[in-house]
Amino acid sequence: MRFFQRTGIREFWRVAVIAAAWLAIGQSGFAGAKAERSPWEDSIVTVEVTRRQYDFIQPWTQRNETYKKQGVVLGPNQILTTADYLNDLSLARLQKNGRGPWVGATLAWIDYHADLAVLTTTNAEFWRGLKTVSLADPAPTAGSLQIMRWRNGNLENRKGEIARLAVRRSRLSFIEHLTLEVDSEINGAGWSEAVTIGGKLAGLTTSQDGNNCLAIPAPFIKFAVQGATSNPRRQMGFFDFVWQKAENPATLAQLKLTGEPRGVIIIDKASGADKSGLLKPKDILLQIEGFKIDTDGNYTDPNYGQLLLENLSTRGKYAGDKVRLTLWRDGQQLEVAYPLPRAEYNVEMVPEEVFDQAPEYLVAGGLVFEPLSEPFLRSWGAEWKRKAPFRLTYFDQEKPSEERPARVLLTIVLPDPFNLGYQDYRFLPVDKVNGKIISRMPDLVAAFQQPQNGYHHLEFGPGESVRTMILEAASTEAATRRVMEKYGVPKEKVINQP
Repeated sequence: MRFFQRTGIREFWRVAVIAAAWLAIGQSGFAGAKAERSPWEDSIVTVEVTRRQYDFIQPWTQRNETYKKQGVVLGPNQILTTADYLNDLSLARLQKNGRGPWVGATLAWIDYHADLAVLTTTNAEFWRGLKTVSLADPAPTAGSLQIMRWRNGNLENRKGEIARLAVRRSRLSFIEHLTLEVDSEINGAGWSEAVTIGGKLAGLTTSQDGNNCLAIPAPFIKFAVQGATSNPRRQMGFFDFVWQKAENPATLAQLKLTGEPRGVIIIDKASGADKSGLLKPKDILLQIEGFKIDTDGNYTDPNYGQLLLENLSTRGKYAGDKVRLTLWRDGQQLEVAYPLPRAEYNVEMVPEEVFDQAPEYLVAGGLVFEPLSEPFLRSWGAEWKRKAPFRLTYFDQEKPSEERPARVLLTIVLPDPFNLGYQDYRFLPVDKVNGKIISRMPDLVAAFQQPQNGYHHLEFGPGESVRTMILEAASTEAATRRVMEKYGVPKEKVINQP
C-alpha cells in the first residue's frame, strides 16, 4: 500500500515537471511569435478625416462626419490613401503603429477621378521609423495575396485570392481604368486597406461586396502619382465617345468594311468634352495606339490579356495627349491623332460630383433655386434613380449643348405672403427668367437684376405643373430678408466662381 502511494507521488511529480516544461516551452514559443513584427507595421498608418456633409435640399445647412481609413507610406513625407471621403475636408489626422498619439495632417494632392490622394504632416517624429513601400508593377494576375489594416491596435492580415484584373469605372468618376478584383473573407473592407504580395504593394481597396473586394492596382497608382507630381501636373483623360459592338455582319457591310468583322462602331459622343470633331457617328474604330480592337471592344494587353478598350485612355496617356486611332469611314481606312479630353465633372449636363465647395443656391422672395446635380438627386437615397422625380432623372441621360450646358431648378418655396399660391411648387426645371435662358446660377443672378416692367417673369419647362410665375420686383428683396430671418437662412445666395 505504501509502495503504491510512494510510486503514485513520484509519478505525479514527474508528470507535473514534464507539463511545466512543456508549458514553459509553449509560452516561450508564443511570446516569440507575438514579438515578431511584420515589416508592414512600419509602412501602414491609420488616417482619420473629418469632412463637411451638406444637405442639398436645404443647402445652407451642414454637419461634420468623421471616418477612419488606411494609408501607406508612398515616399518621404507622403501617405497614400484613396480619395473617397476626403472631399470637403475640414480636419485630417494620422496615427502610426495602430495606437498612440495622433498628428495633424494636410492634403498634399488629390485626384478624385483616379480616387487617390496623398496626405503629409510636418511632425518630424511621426516619420521616424516609417518605411516607404514598393509597388508591384506589373500587377499580379493570379495567386494569393494579403489584405492588411490596423484594427484595435493590431495589424490585421487576411488572405485573399486574385479573381481577375478588369476595366471598371472609378469609384468617384466616370472614367474607366484597370481594377484588381480580390476574393477574401475579410469583413468591412474598402477603406484603402493595403493589398500586398511578396513584400510589395499590389493595390488599395476601394469597396467590398460580399467576399469580393475591388482595389486600385499598383500600376495605375504609379501612373496617377507620376502625373500628379510632374511639372506641370498631368490629369486624367478619357474617351469621349459611345460605341457598340460590331457583331452584325449586315451593319458592317452597310458601312463598307471589307474582310473579317473587327472593331467597334462609334455611335455618339459621351459628353461635350471632345471639341476636336475628329470622330463621327458610324466610324468603325479598328485600332488604338496599334492595338487591334475586336468586335466586343477588347484589345490584347501585353501584361494582362483581354481588356476593354477604355483602359487605353489611362495606359500611359494623360489629358491633352494625342492618341493614335485607326478608323474605317466611308469604305476607307484613316488614322487620326485624337486629343484625349480632360475628365471633368462639369462636362455632363448633370454633374456626377460636386467636390470641395458649398452647394450653390439663391433665395428670391422665398423661392429657392439650385443647380441640378447628382449629389442633389442622391438626396432621395441609394435608389434615387427610381425614387427621385422622373423629370429630374431624365436630365441625367441628356447630353449638354452649347445653348444648355446645365440645368437650374426651383427646388422648394419657403412660404411667405409674398409667394402665396406658389408655396406647393418644387423641383421645377427653370427655362427662362425675364426672357434670359438659365443654365447656370450666374445666369439666374444676372436675370433677376433685369426685371420686365416691374415684375420678374419665371418660365419653366414643357409639361410642368406650372409654366409661368410672376413676382413683383419691388417687393422681392424685402420678402427675401423676411424669409431668411424666419427660416434661419444665413445667406441670400452662394454662387461659386467657375
